[in-house]
Amino acid sequence: MQTRTAVLHAVGQPIAIETLDLAEPRSGEVLVRMRAAGVCHSDWHLVSGATQHPLPAALGHEGAGEVIAVGPGVTRLKVGDFVSLSWAPACGECFYCLHDSPALCERYLEPIWAGVLFDGEPRYSLQGQPVYHYCGLGCFSEYVVAPEPSCIPIDPRVPATVAALIGCAVTTGVGAVLNTAHVQPGSSAAIFGAGGVGMSMVLGAKLAGAARIIVVDREPAKAAMALRLGATHFVHADGETLAQIRRLTDGRGADYVFEAVGSPAVQEMCLQAARPGGMIVLAGLAPMGSNTNLPGAVLTREEKTVKGSYYGSSNPRRDFPFLASLYLEGLLDLDSLITDVYRLEQINDAYAQMLTGQAIRSVILFDENEARIDRRARS
Repeated sequence: MQTRTAVLHAVGQPIAIETLDLAEPRSGEVLVRMRAAGVCHSDWHLVSGATQHPLPAALGHEGAGEVIAVGPGVTRLKVGDFVSLSWAPACGECFYCLHDSPALCERYLEPIWAGVLFDGEPRYSLQGQPVYHYCGLGCFSEYVVAPEPSCIPIDPRVPATVAALIGCAVTTGVGAVLNTAHVQPGSSAAIFGAGGVGMSMVLGAKLAGAARIIVVDREPAKAAMALRLGATHFVHADGETLAQIRRLTDGRGADYVFEAVGSPAVQEMCLQAARPGGMIVLAGLAPMGSNTNLPGAVLTREEKTVKGSYYGSSNPRRDFPFLASLYLEGLLDLDSLITDVYRLEQINDAYAQMLTGQAIRSVILFDENEARIDRRARS
Protein backbone atom coordinates (compact mmCIF):
# COMPACT_ATOMS: atom_id res chain seq x y z
CA MET A 1 0.00 0.00 0.00
CA GLN A 2 1.01 3.65 -0.21
CA THR A 3 1.07 6.32 2.48
CA ARG A 4 1.83 10.02 2.62
CA THR A 5 4.72 10.55 5.01
CA ALA A 6 6.98 13.33 6.31
CA VAL A 7 10.52 12.41 5.23
CA LEU A 8 13.90 13.97 5.99
CA HIS A 9 16.29 13.34 3.09
CA ALA A 10 19.36 15.17 4.42
CA VAL A 11 20.46 17.17 7.45
CA GLY A 12 19.49 20.82 7.16
CA GLN A 13 16.92 20.30 4.42
CA PRO A 14 13.19 21.02 4.74
CA ILE A 15 11.02 18.05 5.61
CA ALA A 16 9.36 16.65 2.45
CA ILE A 17 5.95 15.03 2.14
CA GLU A 18 6.43 11.89 0.07
CA THR A 19 4.14 9.10 -1.06
CA LEU A 20 5.94 6.01 0.20
CA ASP A 21 5.37 2.33 -0.36
CA LEU A 22 4.55 0.57 2.90
CA ALA A 23 5.01 -3.18 3.21
CA GLU A 24 2.48 -5.36 5.01
CA PRO A 25 3.04 -6.10 8.70
CA ARG A 26 5.23 -9.13 9.28
CA SER A 27 5.43 -11.45 12.27
CA GLY A 28 4.77 -9.59 15.52
CA GLU A 29 3.79 -6.34 13.76
CA VAL A 30 0.60 -4.35 13.21
CA LEU A 31 -0.65 -1.78 10.72
CA VAL A 32 -1.93 1.43 12.31
CA ARG A 33 -3.97 4.16 10.66
CA MET A 34 -2.66 7.31 12.26
CA ARG A 35 -5.07 9.79 13.77
CA ALA A 36 -2.70 12.26 15.42
CA ALA A 37 1.03 12.82 15.91
CA GLY A 38 2.79 15.29 18.19
CA VAL A 39 5.45 17.74 17.03
CA CYS A 40 8.41 17.03 19.31
CA HIS A 41 11.87 18.58 19.40
CA SER A 42 13.48 15.12 19.23
CA ASP A 43 12.54 14.81 15.55
CA TRP A 44 14.07 18.22 14.88
CA HIS A 45 17.38 16.92 16.23
CA LEU A 46 17.60 14.83 13.04
CA VAL A 47 17.01 17.92 10.90
CA SER A 48 19.66 19.92 12.77
CA GLY A 49 22.09 17.02 12.93
CA ALA A 50 22.18 16.98 16.75
CA THR A 51 21.07 13.33 16.53
CA GLN A 52 22.69 11.08 13.94
CA HIS A 53 20.30 8.66 12.23
CA PRO A 54 20.20 6.80 8.90
CA LEU A 55 18.61 8.91 6.16
CA PRO A 56 16.23 9.28 4.47
CA ALA A 57 14.05 8.87 7.52
CA ALA A 58 10.31 8.89 8.13
CA LEU A 59 9.95 11.28 11.07
CA GLY A 60 7.50 11.18 13.95
CA HIS A 61 7.59 9.21 17.19
CA GLU A 62 4.68 10.59 19.26
CA GLY A 63 1.40 9.31 17.87
CA ALA A 64 -1.91 7.57 18.23
CA GLY A 65 -4.16 5.68 15.86
CA GLU A 66 -6.28 2.63 15.14
CA VAL A 67 -5.06 -0.87 14.42
CA ILE A 68 -6.40 -1.91 11.01
CA ALA A 69 -4.42 -5.13 10.39
CA VAL A 70 -2.26 -7.52 12.40
CA GLY A 71 0.60 -9.76 11.29
CA PRO A 72 1.24 -13.37 12.28
CA GLY A 73 1.96 -14.00 15.93
CA VAL A 74 0.25 -10.88 17.26
CA THR A 75 -1.60 -11.82 20.46
CA ARG A 76 -2.28 -8.64 22.47
CA LEU A 77 -3.88 -6.52 19.76
CA LYS A 78 -6.83 -6.82 17.42
CA VAL A 79 -8.26 -4.83 14.55
CA GLY A 80 -10.11 -1.79 15.89
CA ASP A 81 -7.93 -1.22 18.95
CA PHE A 82 -7.14 2.43 19.68
CA VAL A 83 -3.45 2.71 20.59
CA SER A 84 -0.84 5.19 21.71
CA LEU A 85 2.53 4.49 20.15
CA SER A 86 5.60 3.88 22.29
CA TRP A 87 8.98 4.75 20.79
CA ALA A 88 10.68 2.34 23.18
CA PRO A 89 9.27 -1.14 22.50
CA ALA A 90 10.20 -3.75 25.08
CA CYS A 91 10.69 -7.49 24.71
CA GLY A 92 9.65 -8.23 28.29
CA GLU A 93 12.41 -10.81 28.68
CA CYS A 94 15.84 -9.12 28.76
CA PHE A 95 17.69 -7.99 31.90
CA TYR A 96 16.29 -4.45 31.80
CA CYS A 97 12.71 -5.48 31.11
CA LEU A 98 12.83 -7.93 34.01
CA HIS A 99 14.14 -5.14 36.25
CA ASP A 100 11.27 -2.77 35.36
CA SER A 101 13.33 -0.63 32.99
CA PRO A 102 11.70 -1.51 29.65
CA ALA A 103 12.79 1.79 28.04
CA LEU A 104 16.34 0.38 28.21
CA CYS A 105 15.35 -2.90 26.52
CA GLU A 106 18.41 -4.60 25.00
CA ARG A 107 16.57 -6.44 22.24
CA TYR A 108 15.14 -3.41 20.47
CA LEU A 109 17.92 -0.88 21.05
CA GLU A 110 20.06 -1.73 18.02
CA PRO A 111 17.28 -1.92 15.40
CA ILE A 112 15.70 1.33 16.61
CA TRP A 113 18.95 3.26 16.17
CA ALA A 114 19.45 1.59 12.79
CA GLY A 115 16.02 2.86 11.68
CA VAL A 116 14.68 -0.63 11.00
CA LEU A 117 12.24 -3.06 12.57
CA PHE A 118 13.31 -6.19 14.41
CA ASP A 119 14.15 -8.23 11.30
CA GLY A 120 16.67 -5.59 10.21
CA GLU A 121 14.60 -4.03 7.41
CA PRO A 122 12.40 -0.92 7.17
CA ARG A 123 8.85 -1.23 5.92
CA TYR A 124 8.94 2.13 4.12
CA SER A 125 10.48 2.60 0.69
CA LEU A 126 10.58 5.26 -2.03
CA GLN A 127 11.11 4.18 -5.63
CA GLY A 128 12.52 0.92 -4.39
CA GLN A 129 14.99 2.49 -1.95
CA PRO A 130 14.66 2.12 1.84
CA VAL A 131 13.28 4.90 4.01
CA TYR A 132 14.16 4.40 7.66
CA HIS A 133 11.83 4.59 10.67
CA TYR A 134 12.68 7.15 13.32
CA CYS A 135 12.31 5.47 16.74
CA GLY A 136 11.04 2.35 15.00
CA LEU A 137 7.88 4.26 14.05
CA GLY A 138 7.96 7.18 11.61
CA CYS A 139 4.44 8.19 12.57
CA PHE A 140 4.18 11.46 10.64
CA SER A 141 2.46 9.19 8.14
CA GLU A 142 -1.08 8.22 7.25
CA TYR A 143 -0.21 4.59 7.98
CA VAL A 144 2.52 2.98 10.08
CA VAL A 145 3.74 -0.59 10.48
CA ALA A 146 4.99 -0.96 14.05
CA PRO A 147 6.07 -3.73 16.41
CA GLU A 148 3.29 -5.03 18.62
CA PRO A 149 5.12 -3.85 21.80
CA SER A 150 5.07 -0.29 20.44
CA CYS A 151 1.28 -0.21 20.38
CA ILE A 152 -0.41 0.29 23.76
CA PRO A 153 -4.22 0.09 23.86
CA ILE A 154 -5.88 2.92 25.75
CA ASP A 155 -9.43 4.03 26.42
CA PRO A 156 -11.01 5.17 23.12
CA ARG A 157 -12.71 8.06 24.95
CA VAL A 158 -9.32 9.79 25.06
CA PRO A 159 -9.02 12.29 22.15
CA ALA A 160 -6.47 11.36 19.50
CA THR A 161 -4.42 14.49 20.21
CA VAL A 162 -4.13 13.63 23.90
CA ALA A 163 -3.42 9.97 23.17
CA ALA A 164 -0.55 11.06 20.91
CA LEU A 165 1.01 13.19 23.65
CA ILE A 166 0.76 10.34 26.14
CA GLY A 167 3.06 8.49 23.75
CA CYS A 168 5.98 10.82 24.52
CA ALA A 169 5.74 14.24 26.18
CA VAL A 170 3.31 13.35 28.95
CA THR A 171 4.91 10.03 29.84
CA THR A 172 8.38 11.60 29.77
CA GLY A 173 7.41 14.60 31.91
CA VAL A 174 5.02 13.08 34.41
CA GLY A 175 7.19 9.97 34.60
CA ALA A 176 10.32 12.00 35.44
CA VAL A 177 8.46 13.37 38.46
CA LEU A 178 6.66 10.24 39.66
CA ASN A 179 8.94 7.40 38.50
CA THR A 180 12.44 8.89 38.42
CA ALA A 181 12.43 11.48 41.21
CA HIS A 182 9.54 10.19 43.38
CA VAL A 183 8.71 13.79 44.32
CA GLN A 184 7.39 14.03 47.86
CA PRO A 185 4.33 16.02 49.03
CA GLY A 186 5.19 19.45 50.36
CA SER A 187 8.50 19.64 48.50
CA SER A 188 9.81 22.26 46.07
CA ALA A 189 10.47 21.62 42.39
CA ALA A 190 12.13 23.81 39.78
CA ILE A 191 11.44 22.92 36.15
CA PHE A 192 13.68 24.30 33.38
CA GLY A 193 11.83 24.38 30.05
CA ALA A 194 8.14 24.98 29.46
CA GLY A 195 7.50 22.90 26.36
CA GLY A 196 5.42 19.73 26.24
CA VAL A 197 7.74 17.76 28.52
CA GLY A 198 8.32 20.61 30.99
CA MET A 199 4.63 21.43 31.28
CA SER A 200 3.92 17.73 31.79
CA MET A 201 6.42 17.89 34.65
CA VAL A 202 4.33 20.70 36.12
CA LEU A 203 1.26 18.47 35.97
CA GLY A 204 3.23 15.63 37.55
CA ALA A 205 4.59 17.83 40.35
CA LYS A 206 1.10 19.09 41.11
CA LEU A 207 -0.20 15.52 41.15
CA ALA A 208 2.62 14.53 43.54
CA GLY A 209 1.64 17.31 45.95
CA ALA A 210 4.70 19.56 45.57
CA ALA A 211 4.07 22.77 47.51
CA ARG A 212 6.26 25.02 45.36
CA ILE A 213 6.54 24.51 41.60
CA ILE A 214 8.85 26.97 39.86
CA VAL A 215 8.92 27.03 36.05
CA VAL A 216 11.89 28.58 34.25
CA ASP A 217 11.69 29.54 30.57
CA ARG A 218 13.00 32.26 28.28
CA GLU A 219 9.55 32.88 26.79
CA PRO A 220 7.44 35.11 29.13
CA ALA A 221 4.28 34.30 27.19
CA LYS A 222 4.32 30.82 28.73
CA ALA A 223 3.94 32.14 32.26
CA ALA A 224 0.14 32.24 32.27
CA MET A 225 -0.16 28.65 31.05
CA ALA A 226 2.42 27.39 33.53
CA LEU A 227 0.50 28.98 36.39
CA ARG A 228 -2.79 27.64 35.06
CA LEU A 229 -1.41 24.10 34.96
CA GLY A 230 -0.23 24.24 38.57
CA ALA A 231 3.04 26.16 38.80
CA THR A 232 3.24 28.48 41.79
CA HIS A 233 5.89 30.72 40.24
CA PHE A 234 7.31 31.54 36.80
CA VAL A 235 10.93 32.74 36.51
CA HIS A 236 12.30 34.26 33.33
CA ALA A 237 15.50 32.58 32.15
CA ASP A 238 18.10 35.32 32.51
CA GLY A 239 21.06 36.29 34.65
CA GLU A 240 18.91 36.42 37.78
CA THR A 241 17.38 32.95 37.46
CA LEU A 242 19.38 31.26 40.21
CA ALA A 243 18.93 34.14 42.61
CA GLN A 244 15.18 34.08 42.11
CA ILE A 245 14.98 30.32 42.67
CA ARG A 246 16.92 30.65 45.91
CA ARG A 247 14.72 33.53 47.01
CA LEU A 248 11.66 31.34 46.47
CA THR A 249 13.19 28.42 48.40
CA ASP A 250 14.36 30.13 51.60
CA GLY A 251 17.83 30.68 50.17
CA ARG A 252 18.60 26.98 49.76
CA GLY A 253 17.59 25.96 46.25
CA ALA A 254 14.90 23.51 45.16
CA ASP A 255 14.49 20.00 46.53
CA TYR A 256 14.09 18.69 42.97
CA VAL A 257 15.32 20.33 39.76
CA PHE A 258 14.16 19.04 36.38
CA GLU A 259 15.78 19.81 33.02
CA ALA A 260 13.57 19.49 29.93
CA VAL A 261 15.60 21.47 27.39
CA GLY A 262 18.49 19.24 26.30
CA SER A 263 21.15 21.95 26.76
CA PRO A 264 24.43 21.30 28.59
CA ALA A 265 24.46 24.91 29.82
CA VAL A 266 20.97 24.54 31.27
CA GLN A 267 21.90 21.20 32.82
CA GLU A 268 24.85 22.87 34.55
CA MET A 269 22.57 25.60 35.86
CA CYS A 270 20.23 22.96 37.24
CA LEU A 271 23.02 21.66 39.45
CA GLN A 272 23.35 25.13 40.97
CA ALA A 273 19.59 25.49 41.36
CA ALA A 274 19.28 22.41 43.58
CA ARG A 275 19.76 22.69 47.33
CA PRO A 276 22.44 20.67 49.14
CA GLY A 277 21.05 17.16 49.35
CA GLY A 278 18.71 17.86 46.43
CA MET A 279 18.12 15.92 43.25
CA ILE A 280 18.68 16.98 39.63
CA VAL A 281 16.78 15.03 36.96
CA LEU A 282 17.95 15.37 33.35
CA ALA A 283 15.17 14.49 30.90
CA GLY A 284 16.09 16.67 27.92
CA LEU A 285 18.15 15.11 25.14
CA ALA A 286 21.42 17.01 24.70
CA PRO A 287 23.15 16.80 21.28
CA MET A 288 25.18 13.66 20.67
CA GLY A 289 28.80 14.20 21.58
CA SER A 290 28.11 17.19 23.83
CA ASN A 291 29.52 17.42 27.36
CA THR A 292 27.98 18.70 30.57
CA ASN A 293 30.25 19.87 33.40
CA LEU A 294 28.85 18.55 36.70
CA PRO A 295 31.76 18.93 39.14
CA GLY A 296 32.35 15.91 41.34
CA ALA A 297 33.53 18.13 44.19
CA VAL A 298 30.14 19.84 44.32
CA LEU A 299 28.25 16.54 44.15
CA THR A 300 30.32 15.13 47.01
CA ARG A 301 30.43 18.12 49.33
CA GLU A 302 26.77 19.04 48.83
CA GLU A 303 25.45 15.47 48.51
CA LYS A 304 23.51 16.26 45.38
CA THR A 305 22.09 13.46 43.25
CA VAL A 306 21.97 13.62 39.46
CA LYS A 307 19.68 11.18 37.67
CA GLY A 308 18.95 10.63 34.01
CA SER A 309 15.33 10.05 33.08
CA TYR A 310 14.78 8.29 29.76
CA TYR A 311 11.12 8.19 28.74
CA GLY A 312 10.19 9.10 32.30
CA SER A 313 11.60 5.79 33.63
CA SER A 314 8.28 4.45 32.41
CA ASN A 315 6.70 1.12 31.70
CA PRO A 316 4.40 2.11 28.80
CA ARG A 317 2.08 -0.90 29.15
CA ARG A 318 1.45 0.16 32.75
CA ASP A 319 1.77 3.94 32.47
CA PHE A 320 -0.07 4.82 29.24
CA PRO A 321 -3.45 3.48 30.47
CA PHE A 322 -2.80 5.00 33.92
CA LEU A 323 -2.17 8.46 32.48
CA ALA A 324 -5.20 8.12 30.22
CA SER A 325 -7.34 7.28 33.25
CA LEU A 326 -6.03 10.33 35.15
CA TYR A 327 -6.95 12.48 32.15
CA LEU A 328 -10.47 11.05 31.97
CA GLU A 329 -10.91 11.62 35.71
CA GLY A 330 -9.95 15.28 35.31
CA LEU A 331 -6.68 14.95 37.25
CA LEU A 332 -4.36 15.77 34.32
CA ASP A 333 -5.23 18.77 32.14
CA LEU A 334 -3.62 17.42 28.99
CA ASP A 335 -5.88 19.36 26.63
CA SER A 336 -4.16 22.59 27.66
CA LEU A 337 -0.79 21.30 26.44
CA ILE A 338 -2.05 21.43 22.84
CA THR A 339 -1.54 24.93 21.49
CA ASP A 340 -1.72 24.39 17.70
CA VAL A 341 -3.11 21.82 15.25
CA TYR A 342 -1.69 21.33 11.74
CA ARG A 343 -2.21 19.15 8.68
CA LEU A 344 0.57 16.82 7.53
CA GLU A 345 1.53 19.08 4.62
CA GLN A 346 2.09 21.91 7.14
CA ILE A 347 4.83 20.00 8.99
CA ASN A 348 7.53 22.60 8.28
CA ASP A 349 5.23 25.36 9.54
CA ALA A 350 4.64 23.34 12.70
CA TYR A 351 8.37 23.06 13.35
CA ALA A 352 8.94 26.73 12.57
CA GLN A 353 6.34 27.56 15.22
CA MET A 354 7.98 25.18 17.69
CA LEU A 355 11.35 26.84 17.19
CA THR A 356 9.93 30.24 18.18
CA GLY A 357 9.59 28.84 21.70
CA GLN A 358 5.96 29.95 21.97
CA ALA A 359 4.19 26.64 21.41
CA ILE A 360 3.78 24.06 24.15
CA ARG A 361 2.80 21.15 21.90
CA SER A 362 1.57 21.22 18.33
CA VAL A 363 -0.19 18.20 16.87
CA ILE A 364 -0.61 16.91 13.33
CA LEU A 365 -4.11 15.68 12.52
CA PHE A 366 -4.46 13.56 9.42
CA ASP A 367 -7.79 14.68 7.96
CA GLU A 368 -10.54 17.20 8.57
CA ASN A 369 -12.94 14.55 9.81
CA GLU A 370 -10.45 13.66 12.55
CA ALA A 371 -10.24 17.33 13.47
CA ARG A 372 -14.01 17.49 13.96
CA ILE A 373 -14.03 14.27 15.98
CA ASP A 374 -11.21 15.54 18.17
CA ARG A 375 -12.86 18.91 18.81
CA ARG A 376 -16.07 17.14 19.89
CA ALA A 377 -14.15 14.82 22.21
CA ARG A 378 -12.34 17.73 23.85
CA SER A 379 -15.45 19.88 24.32
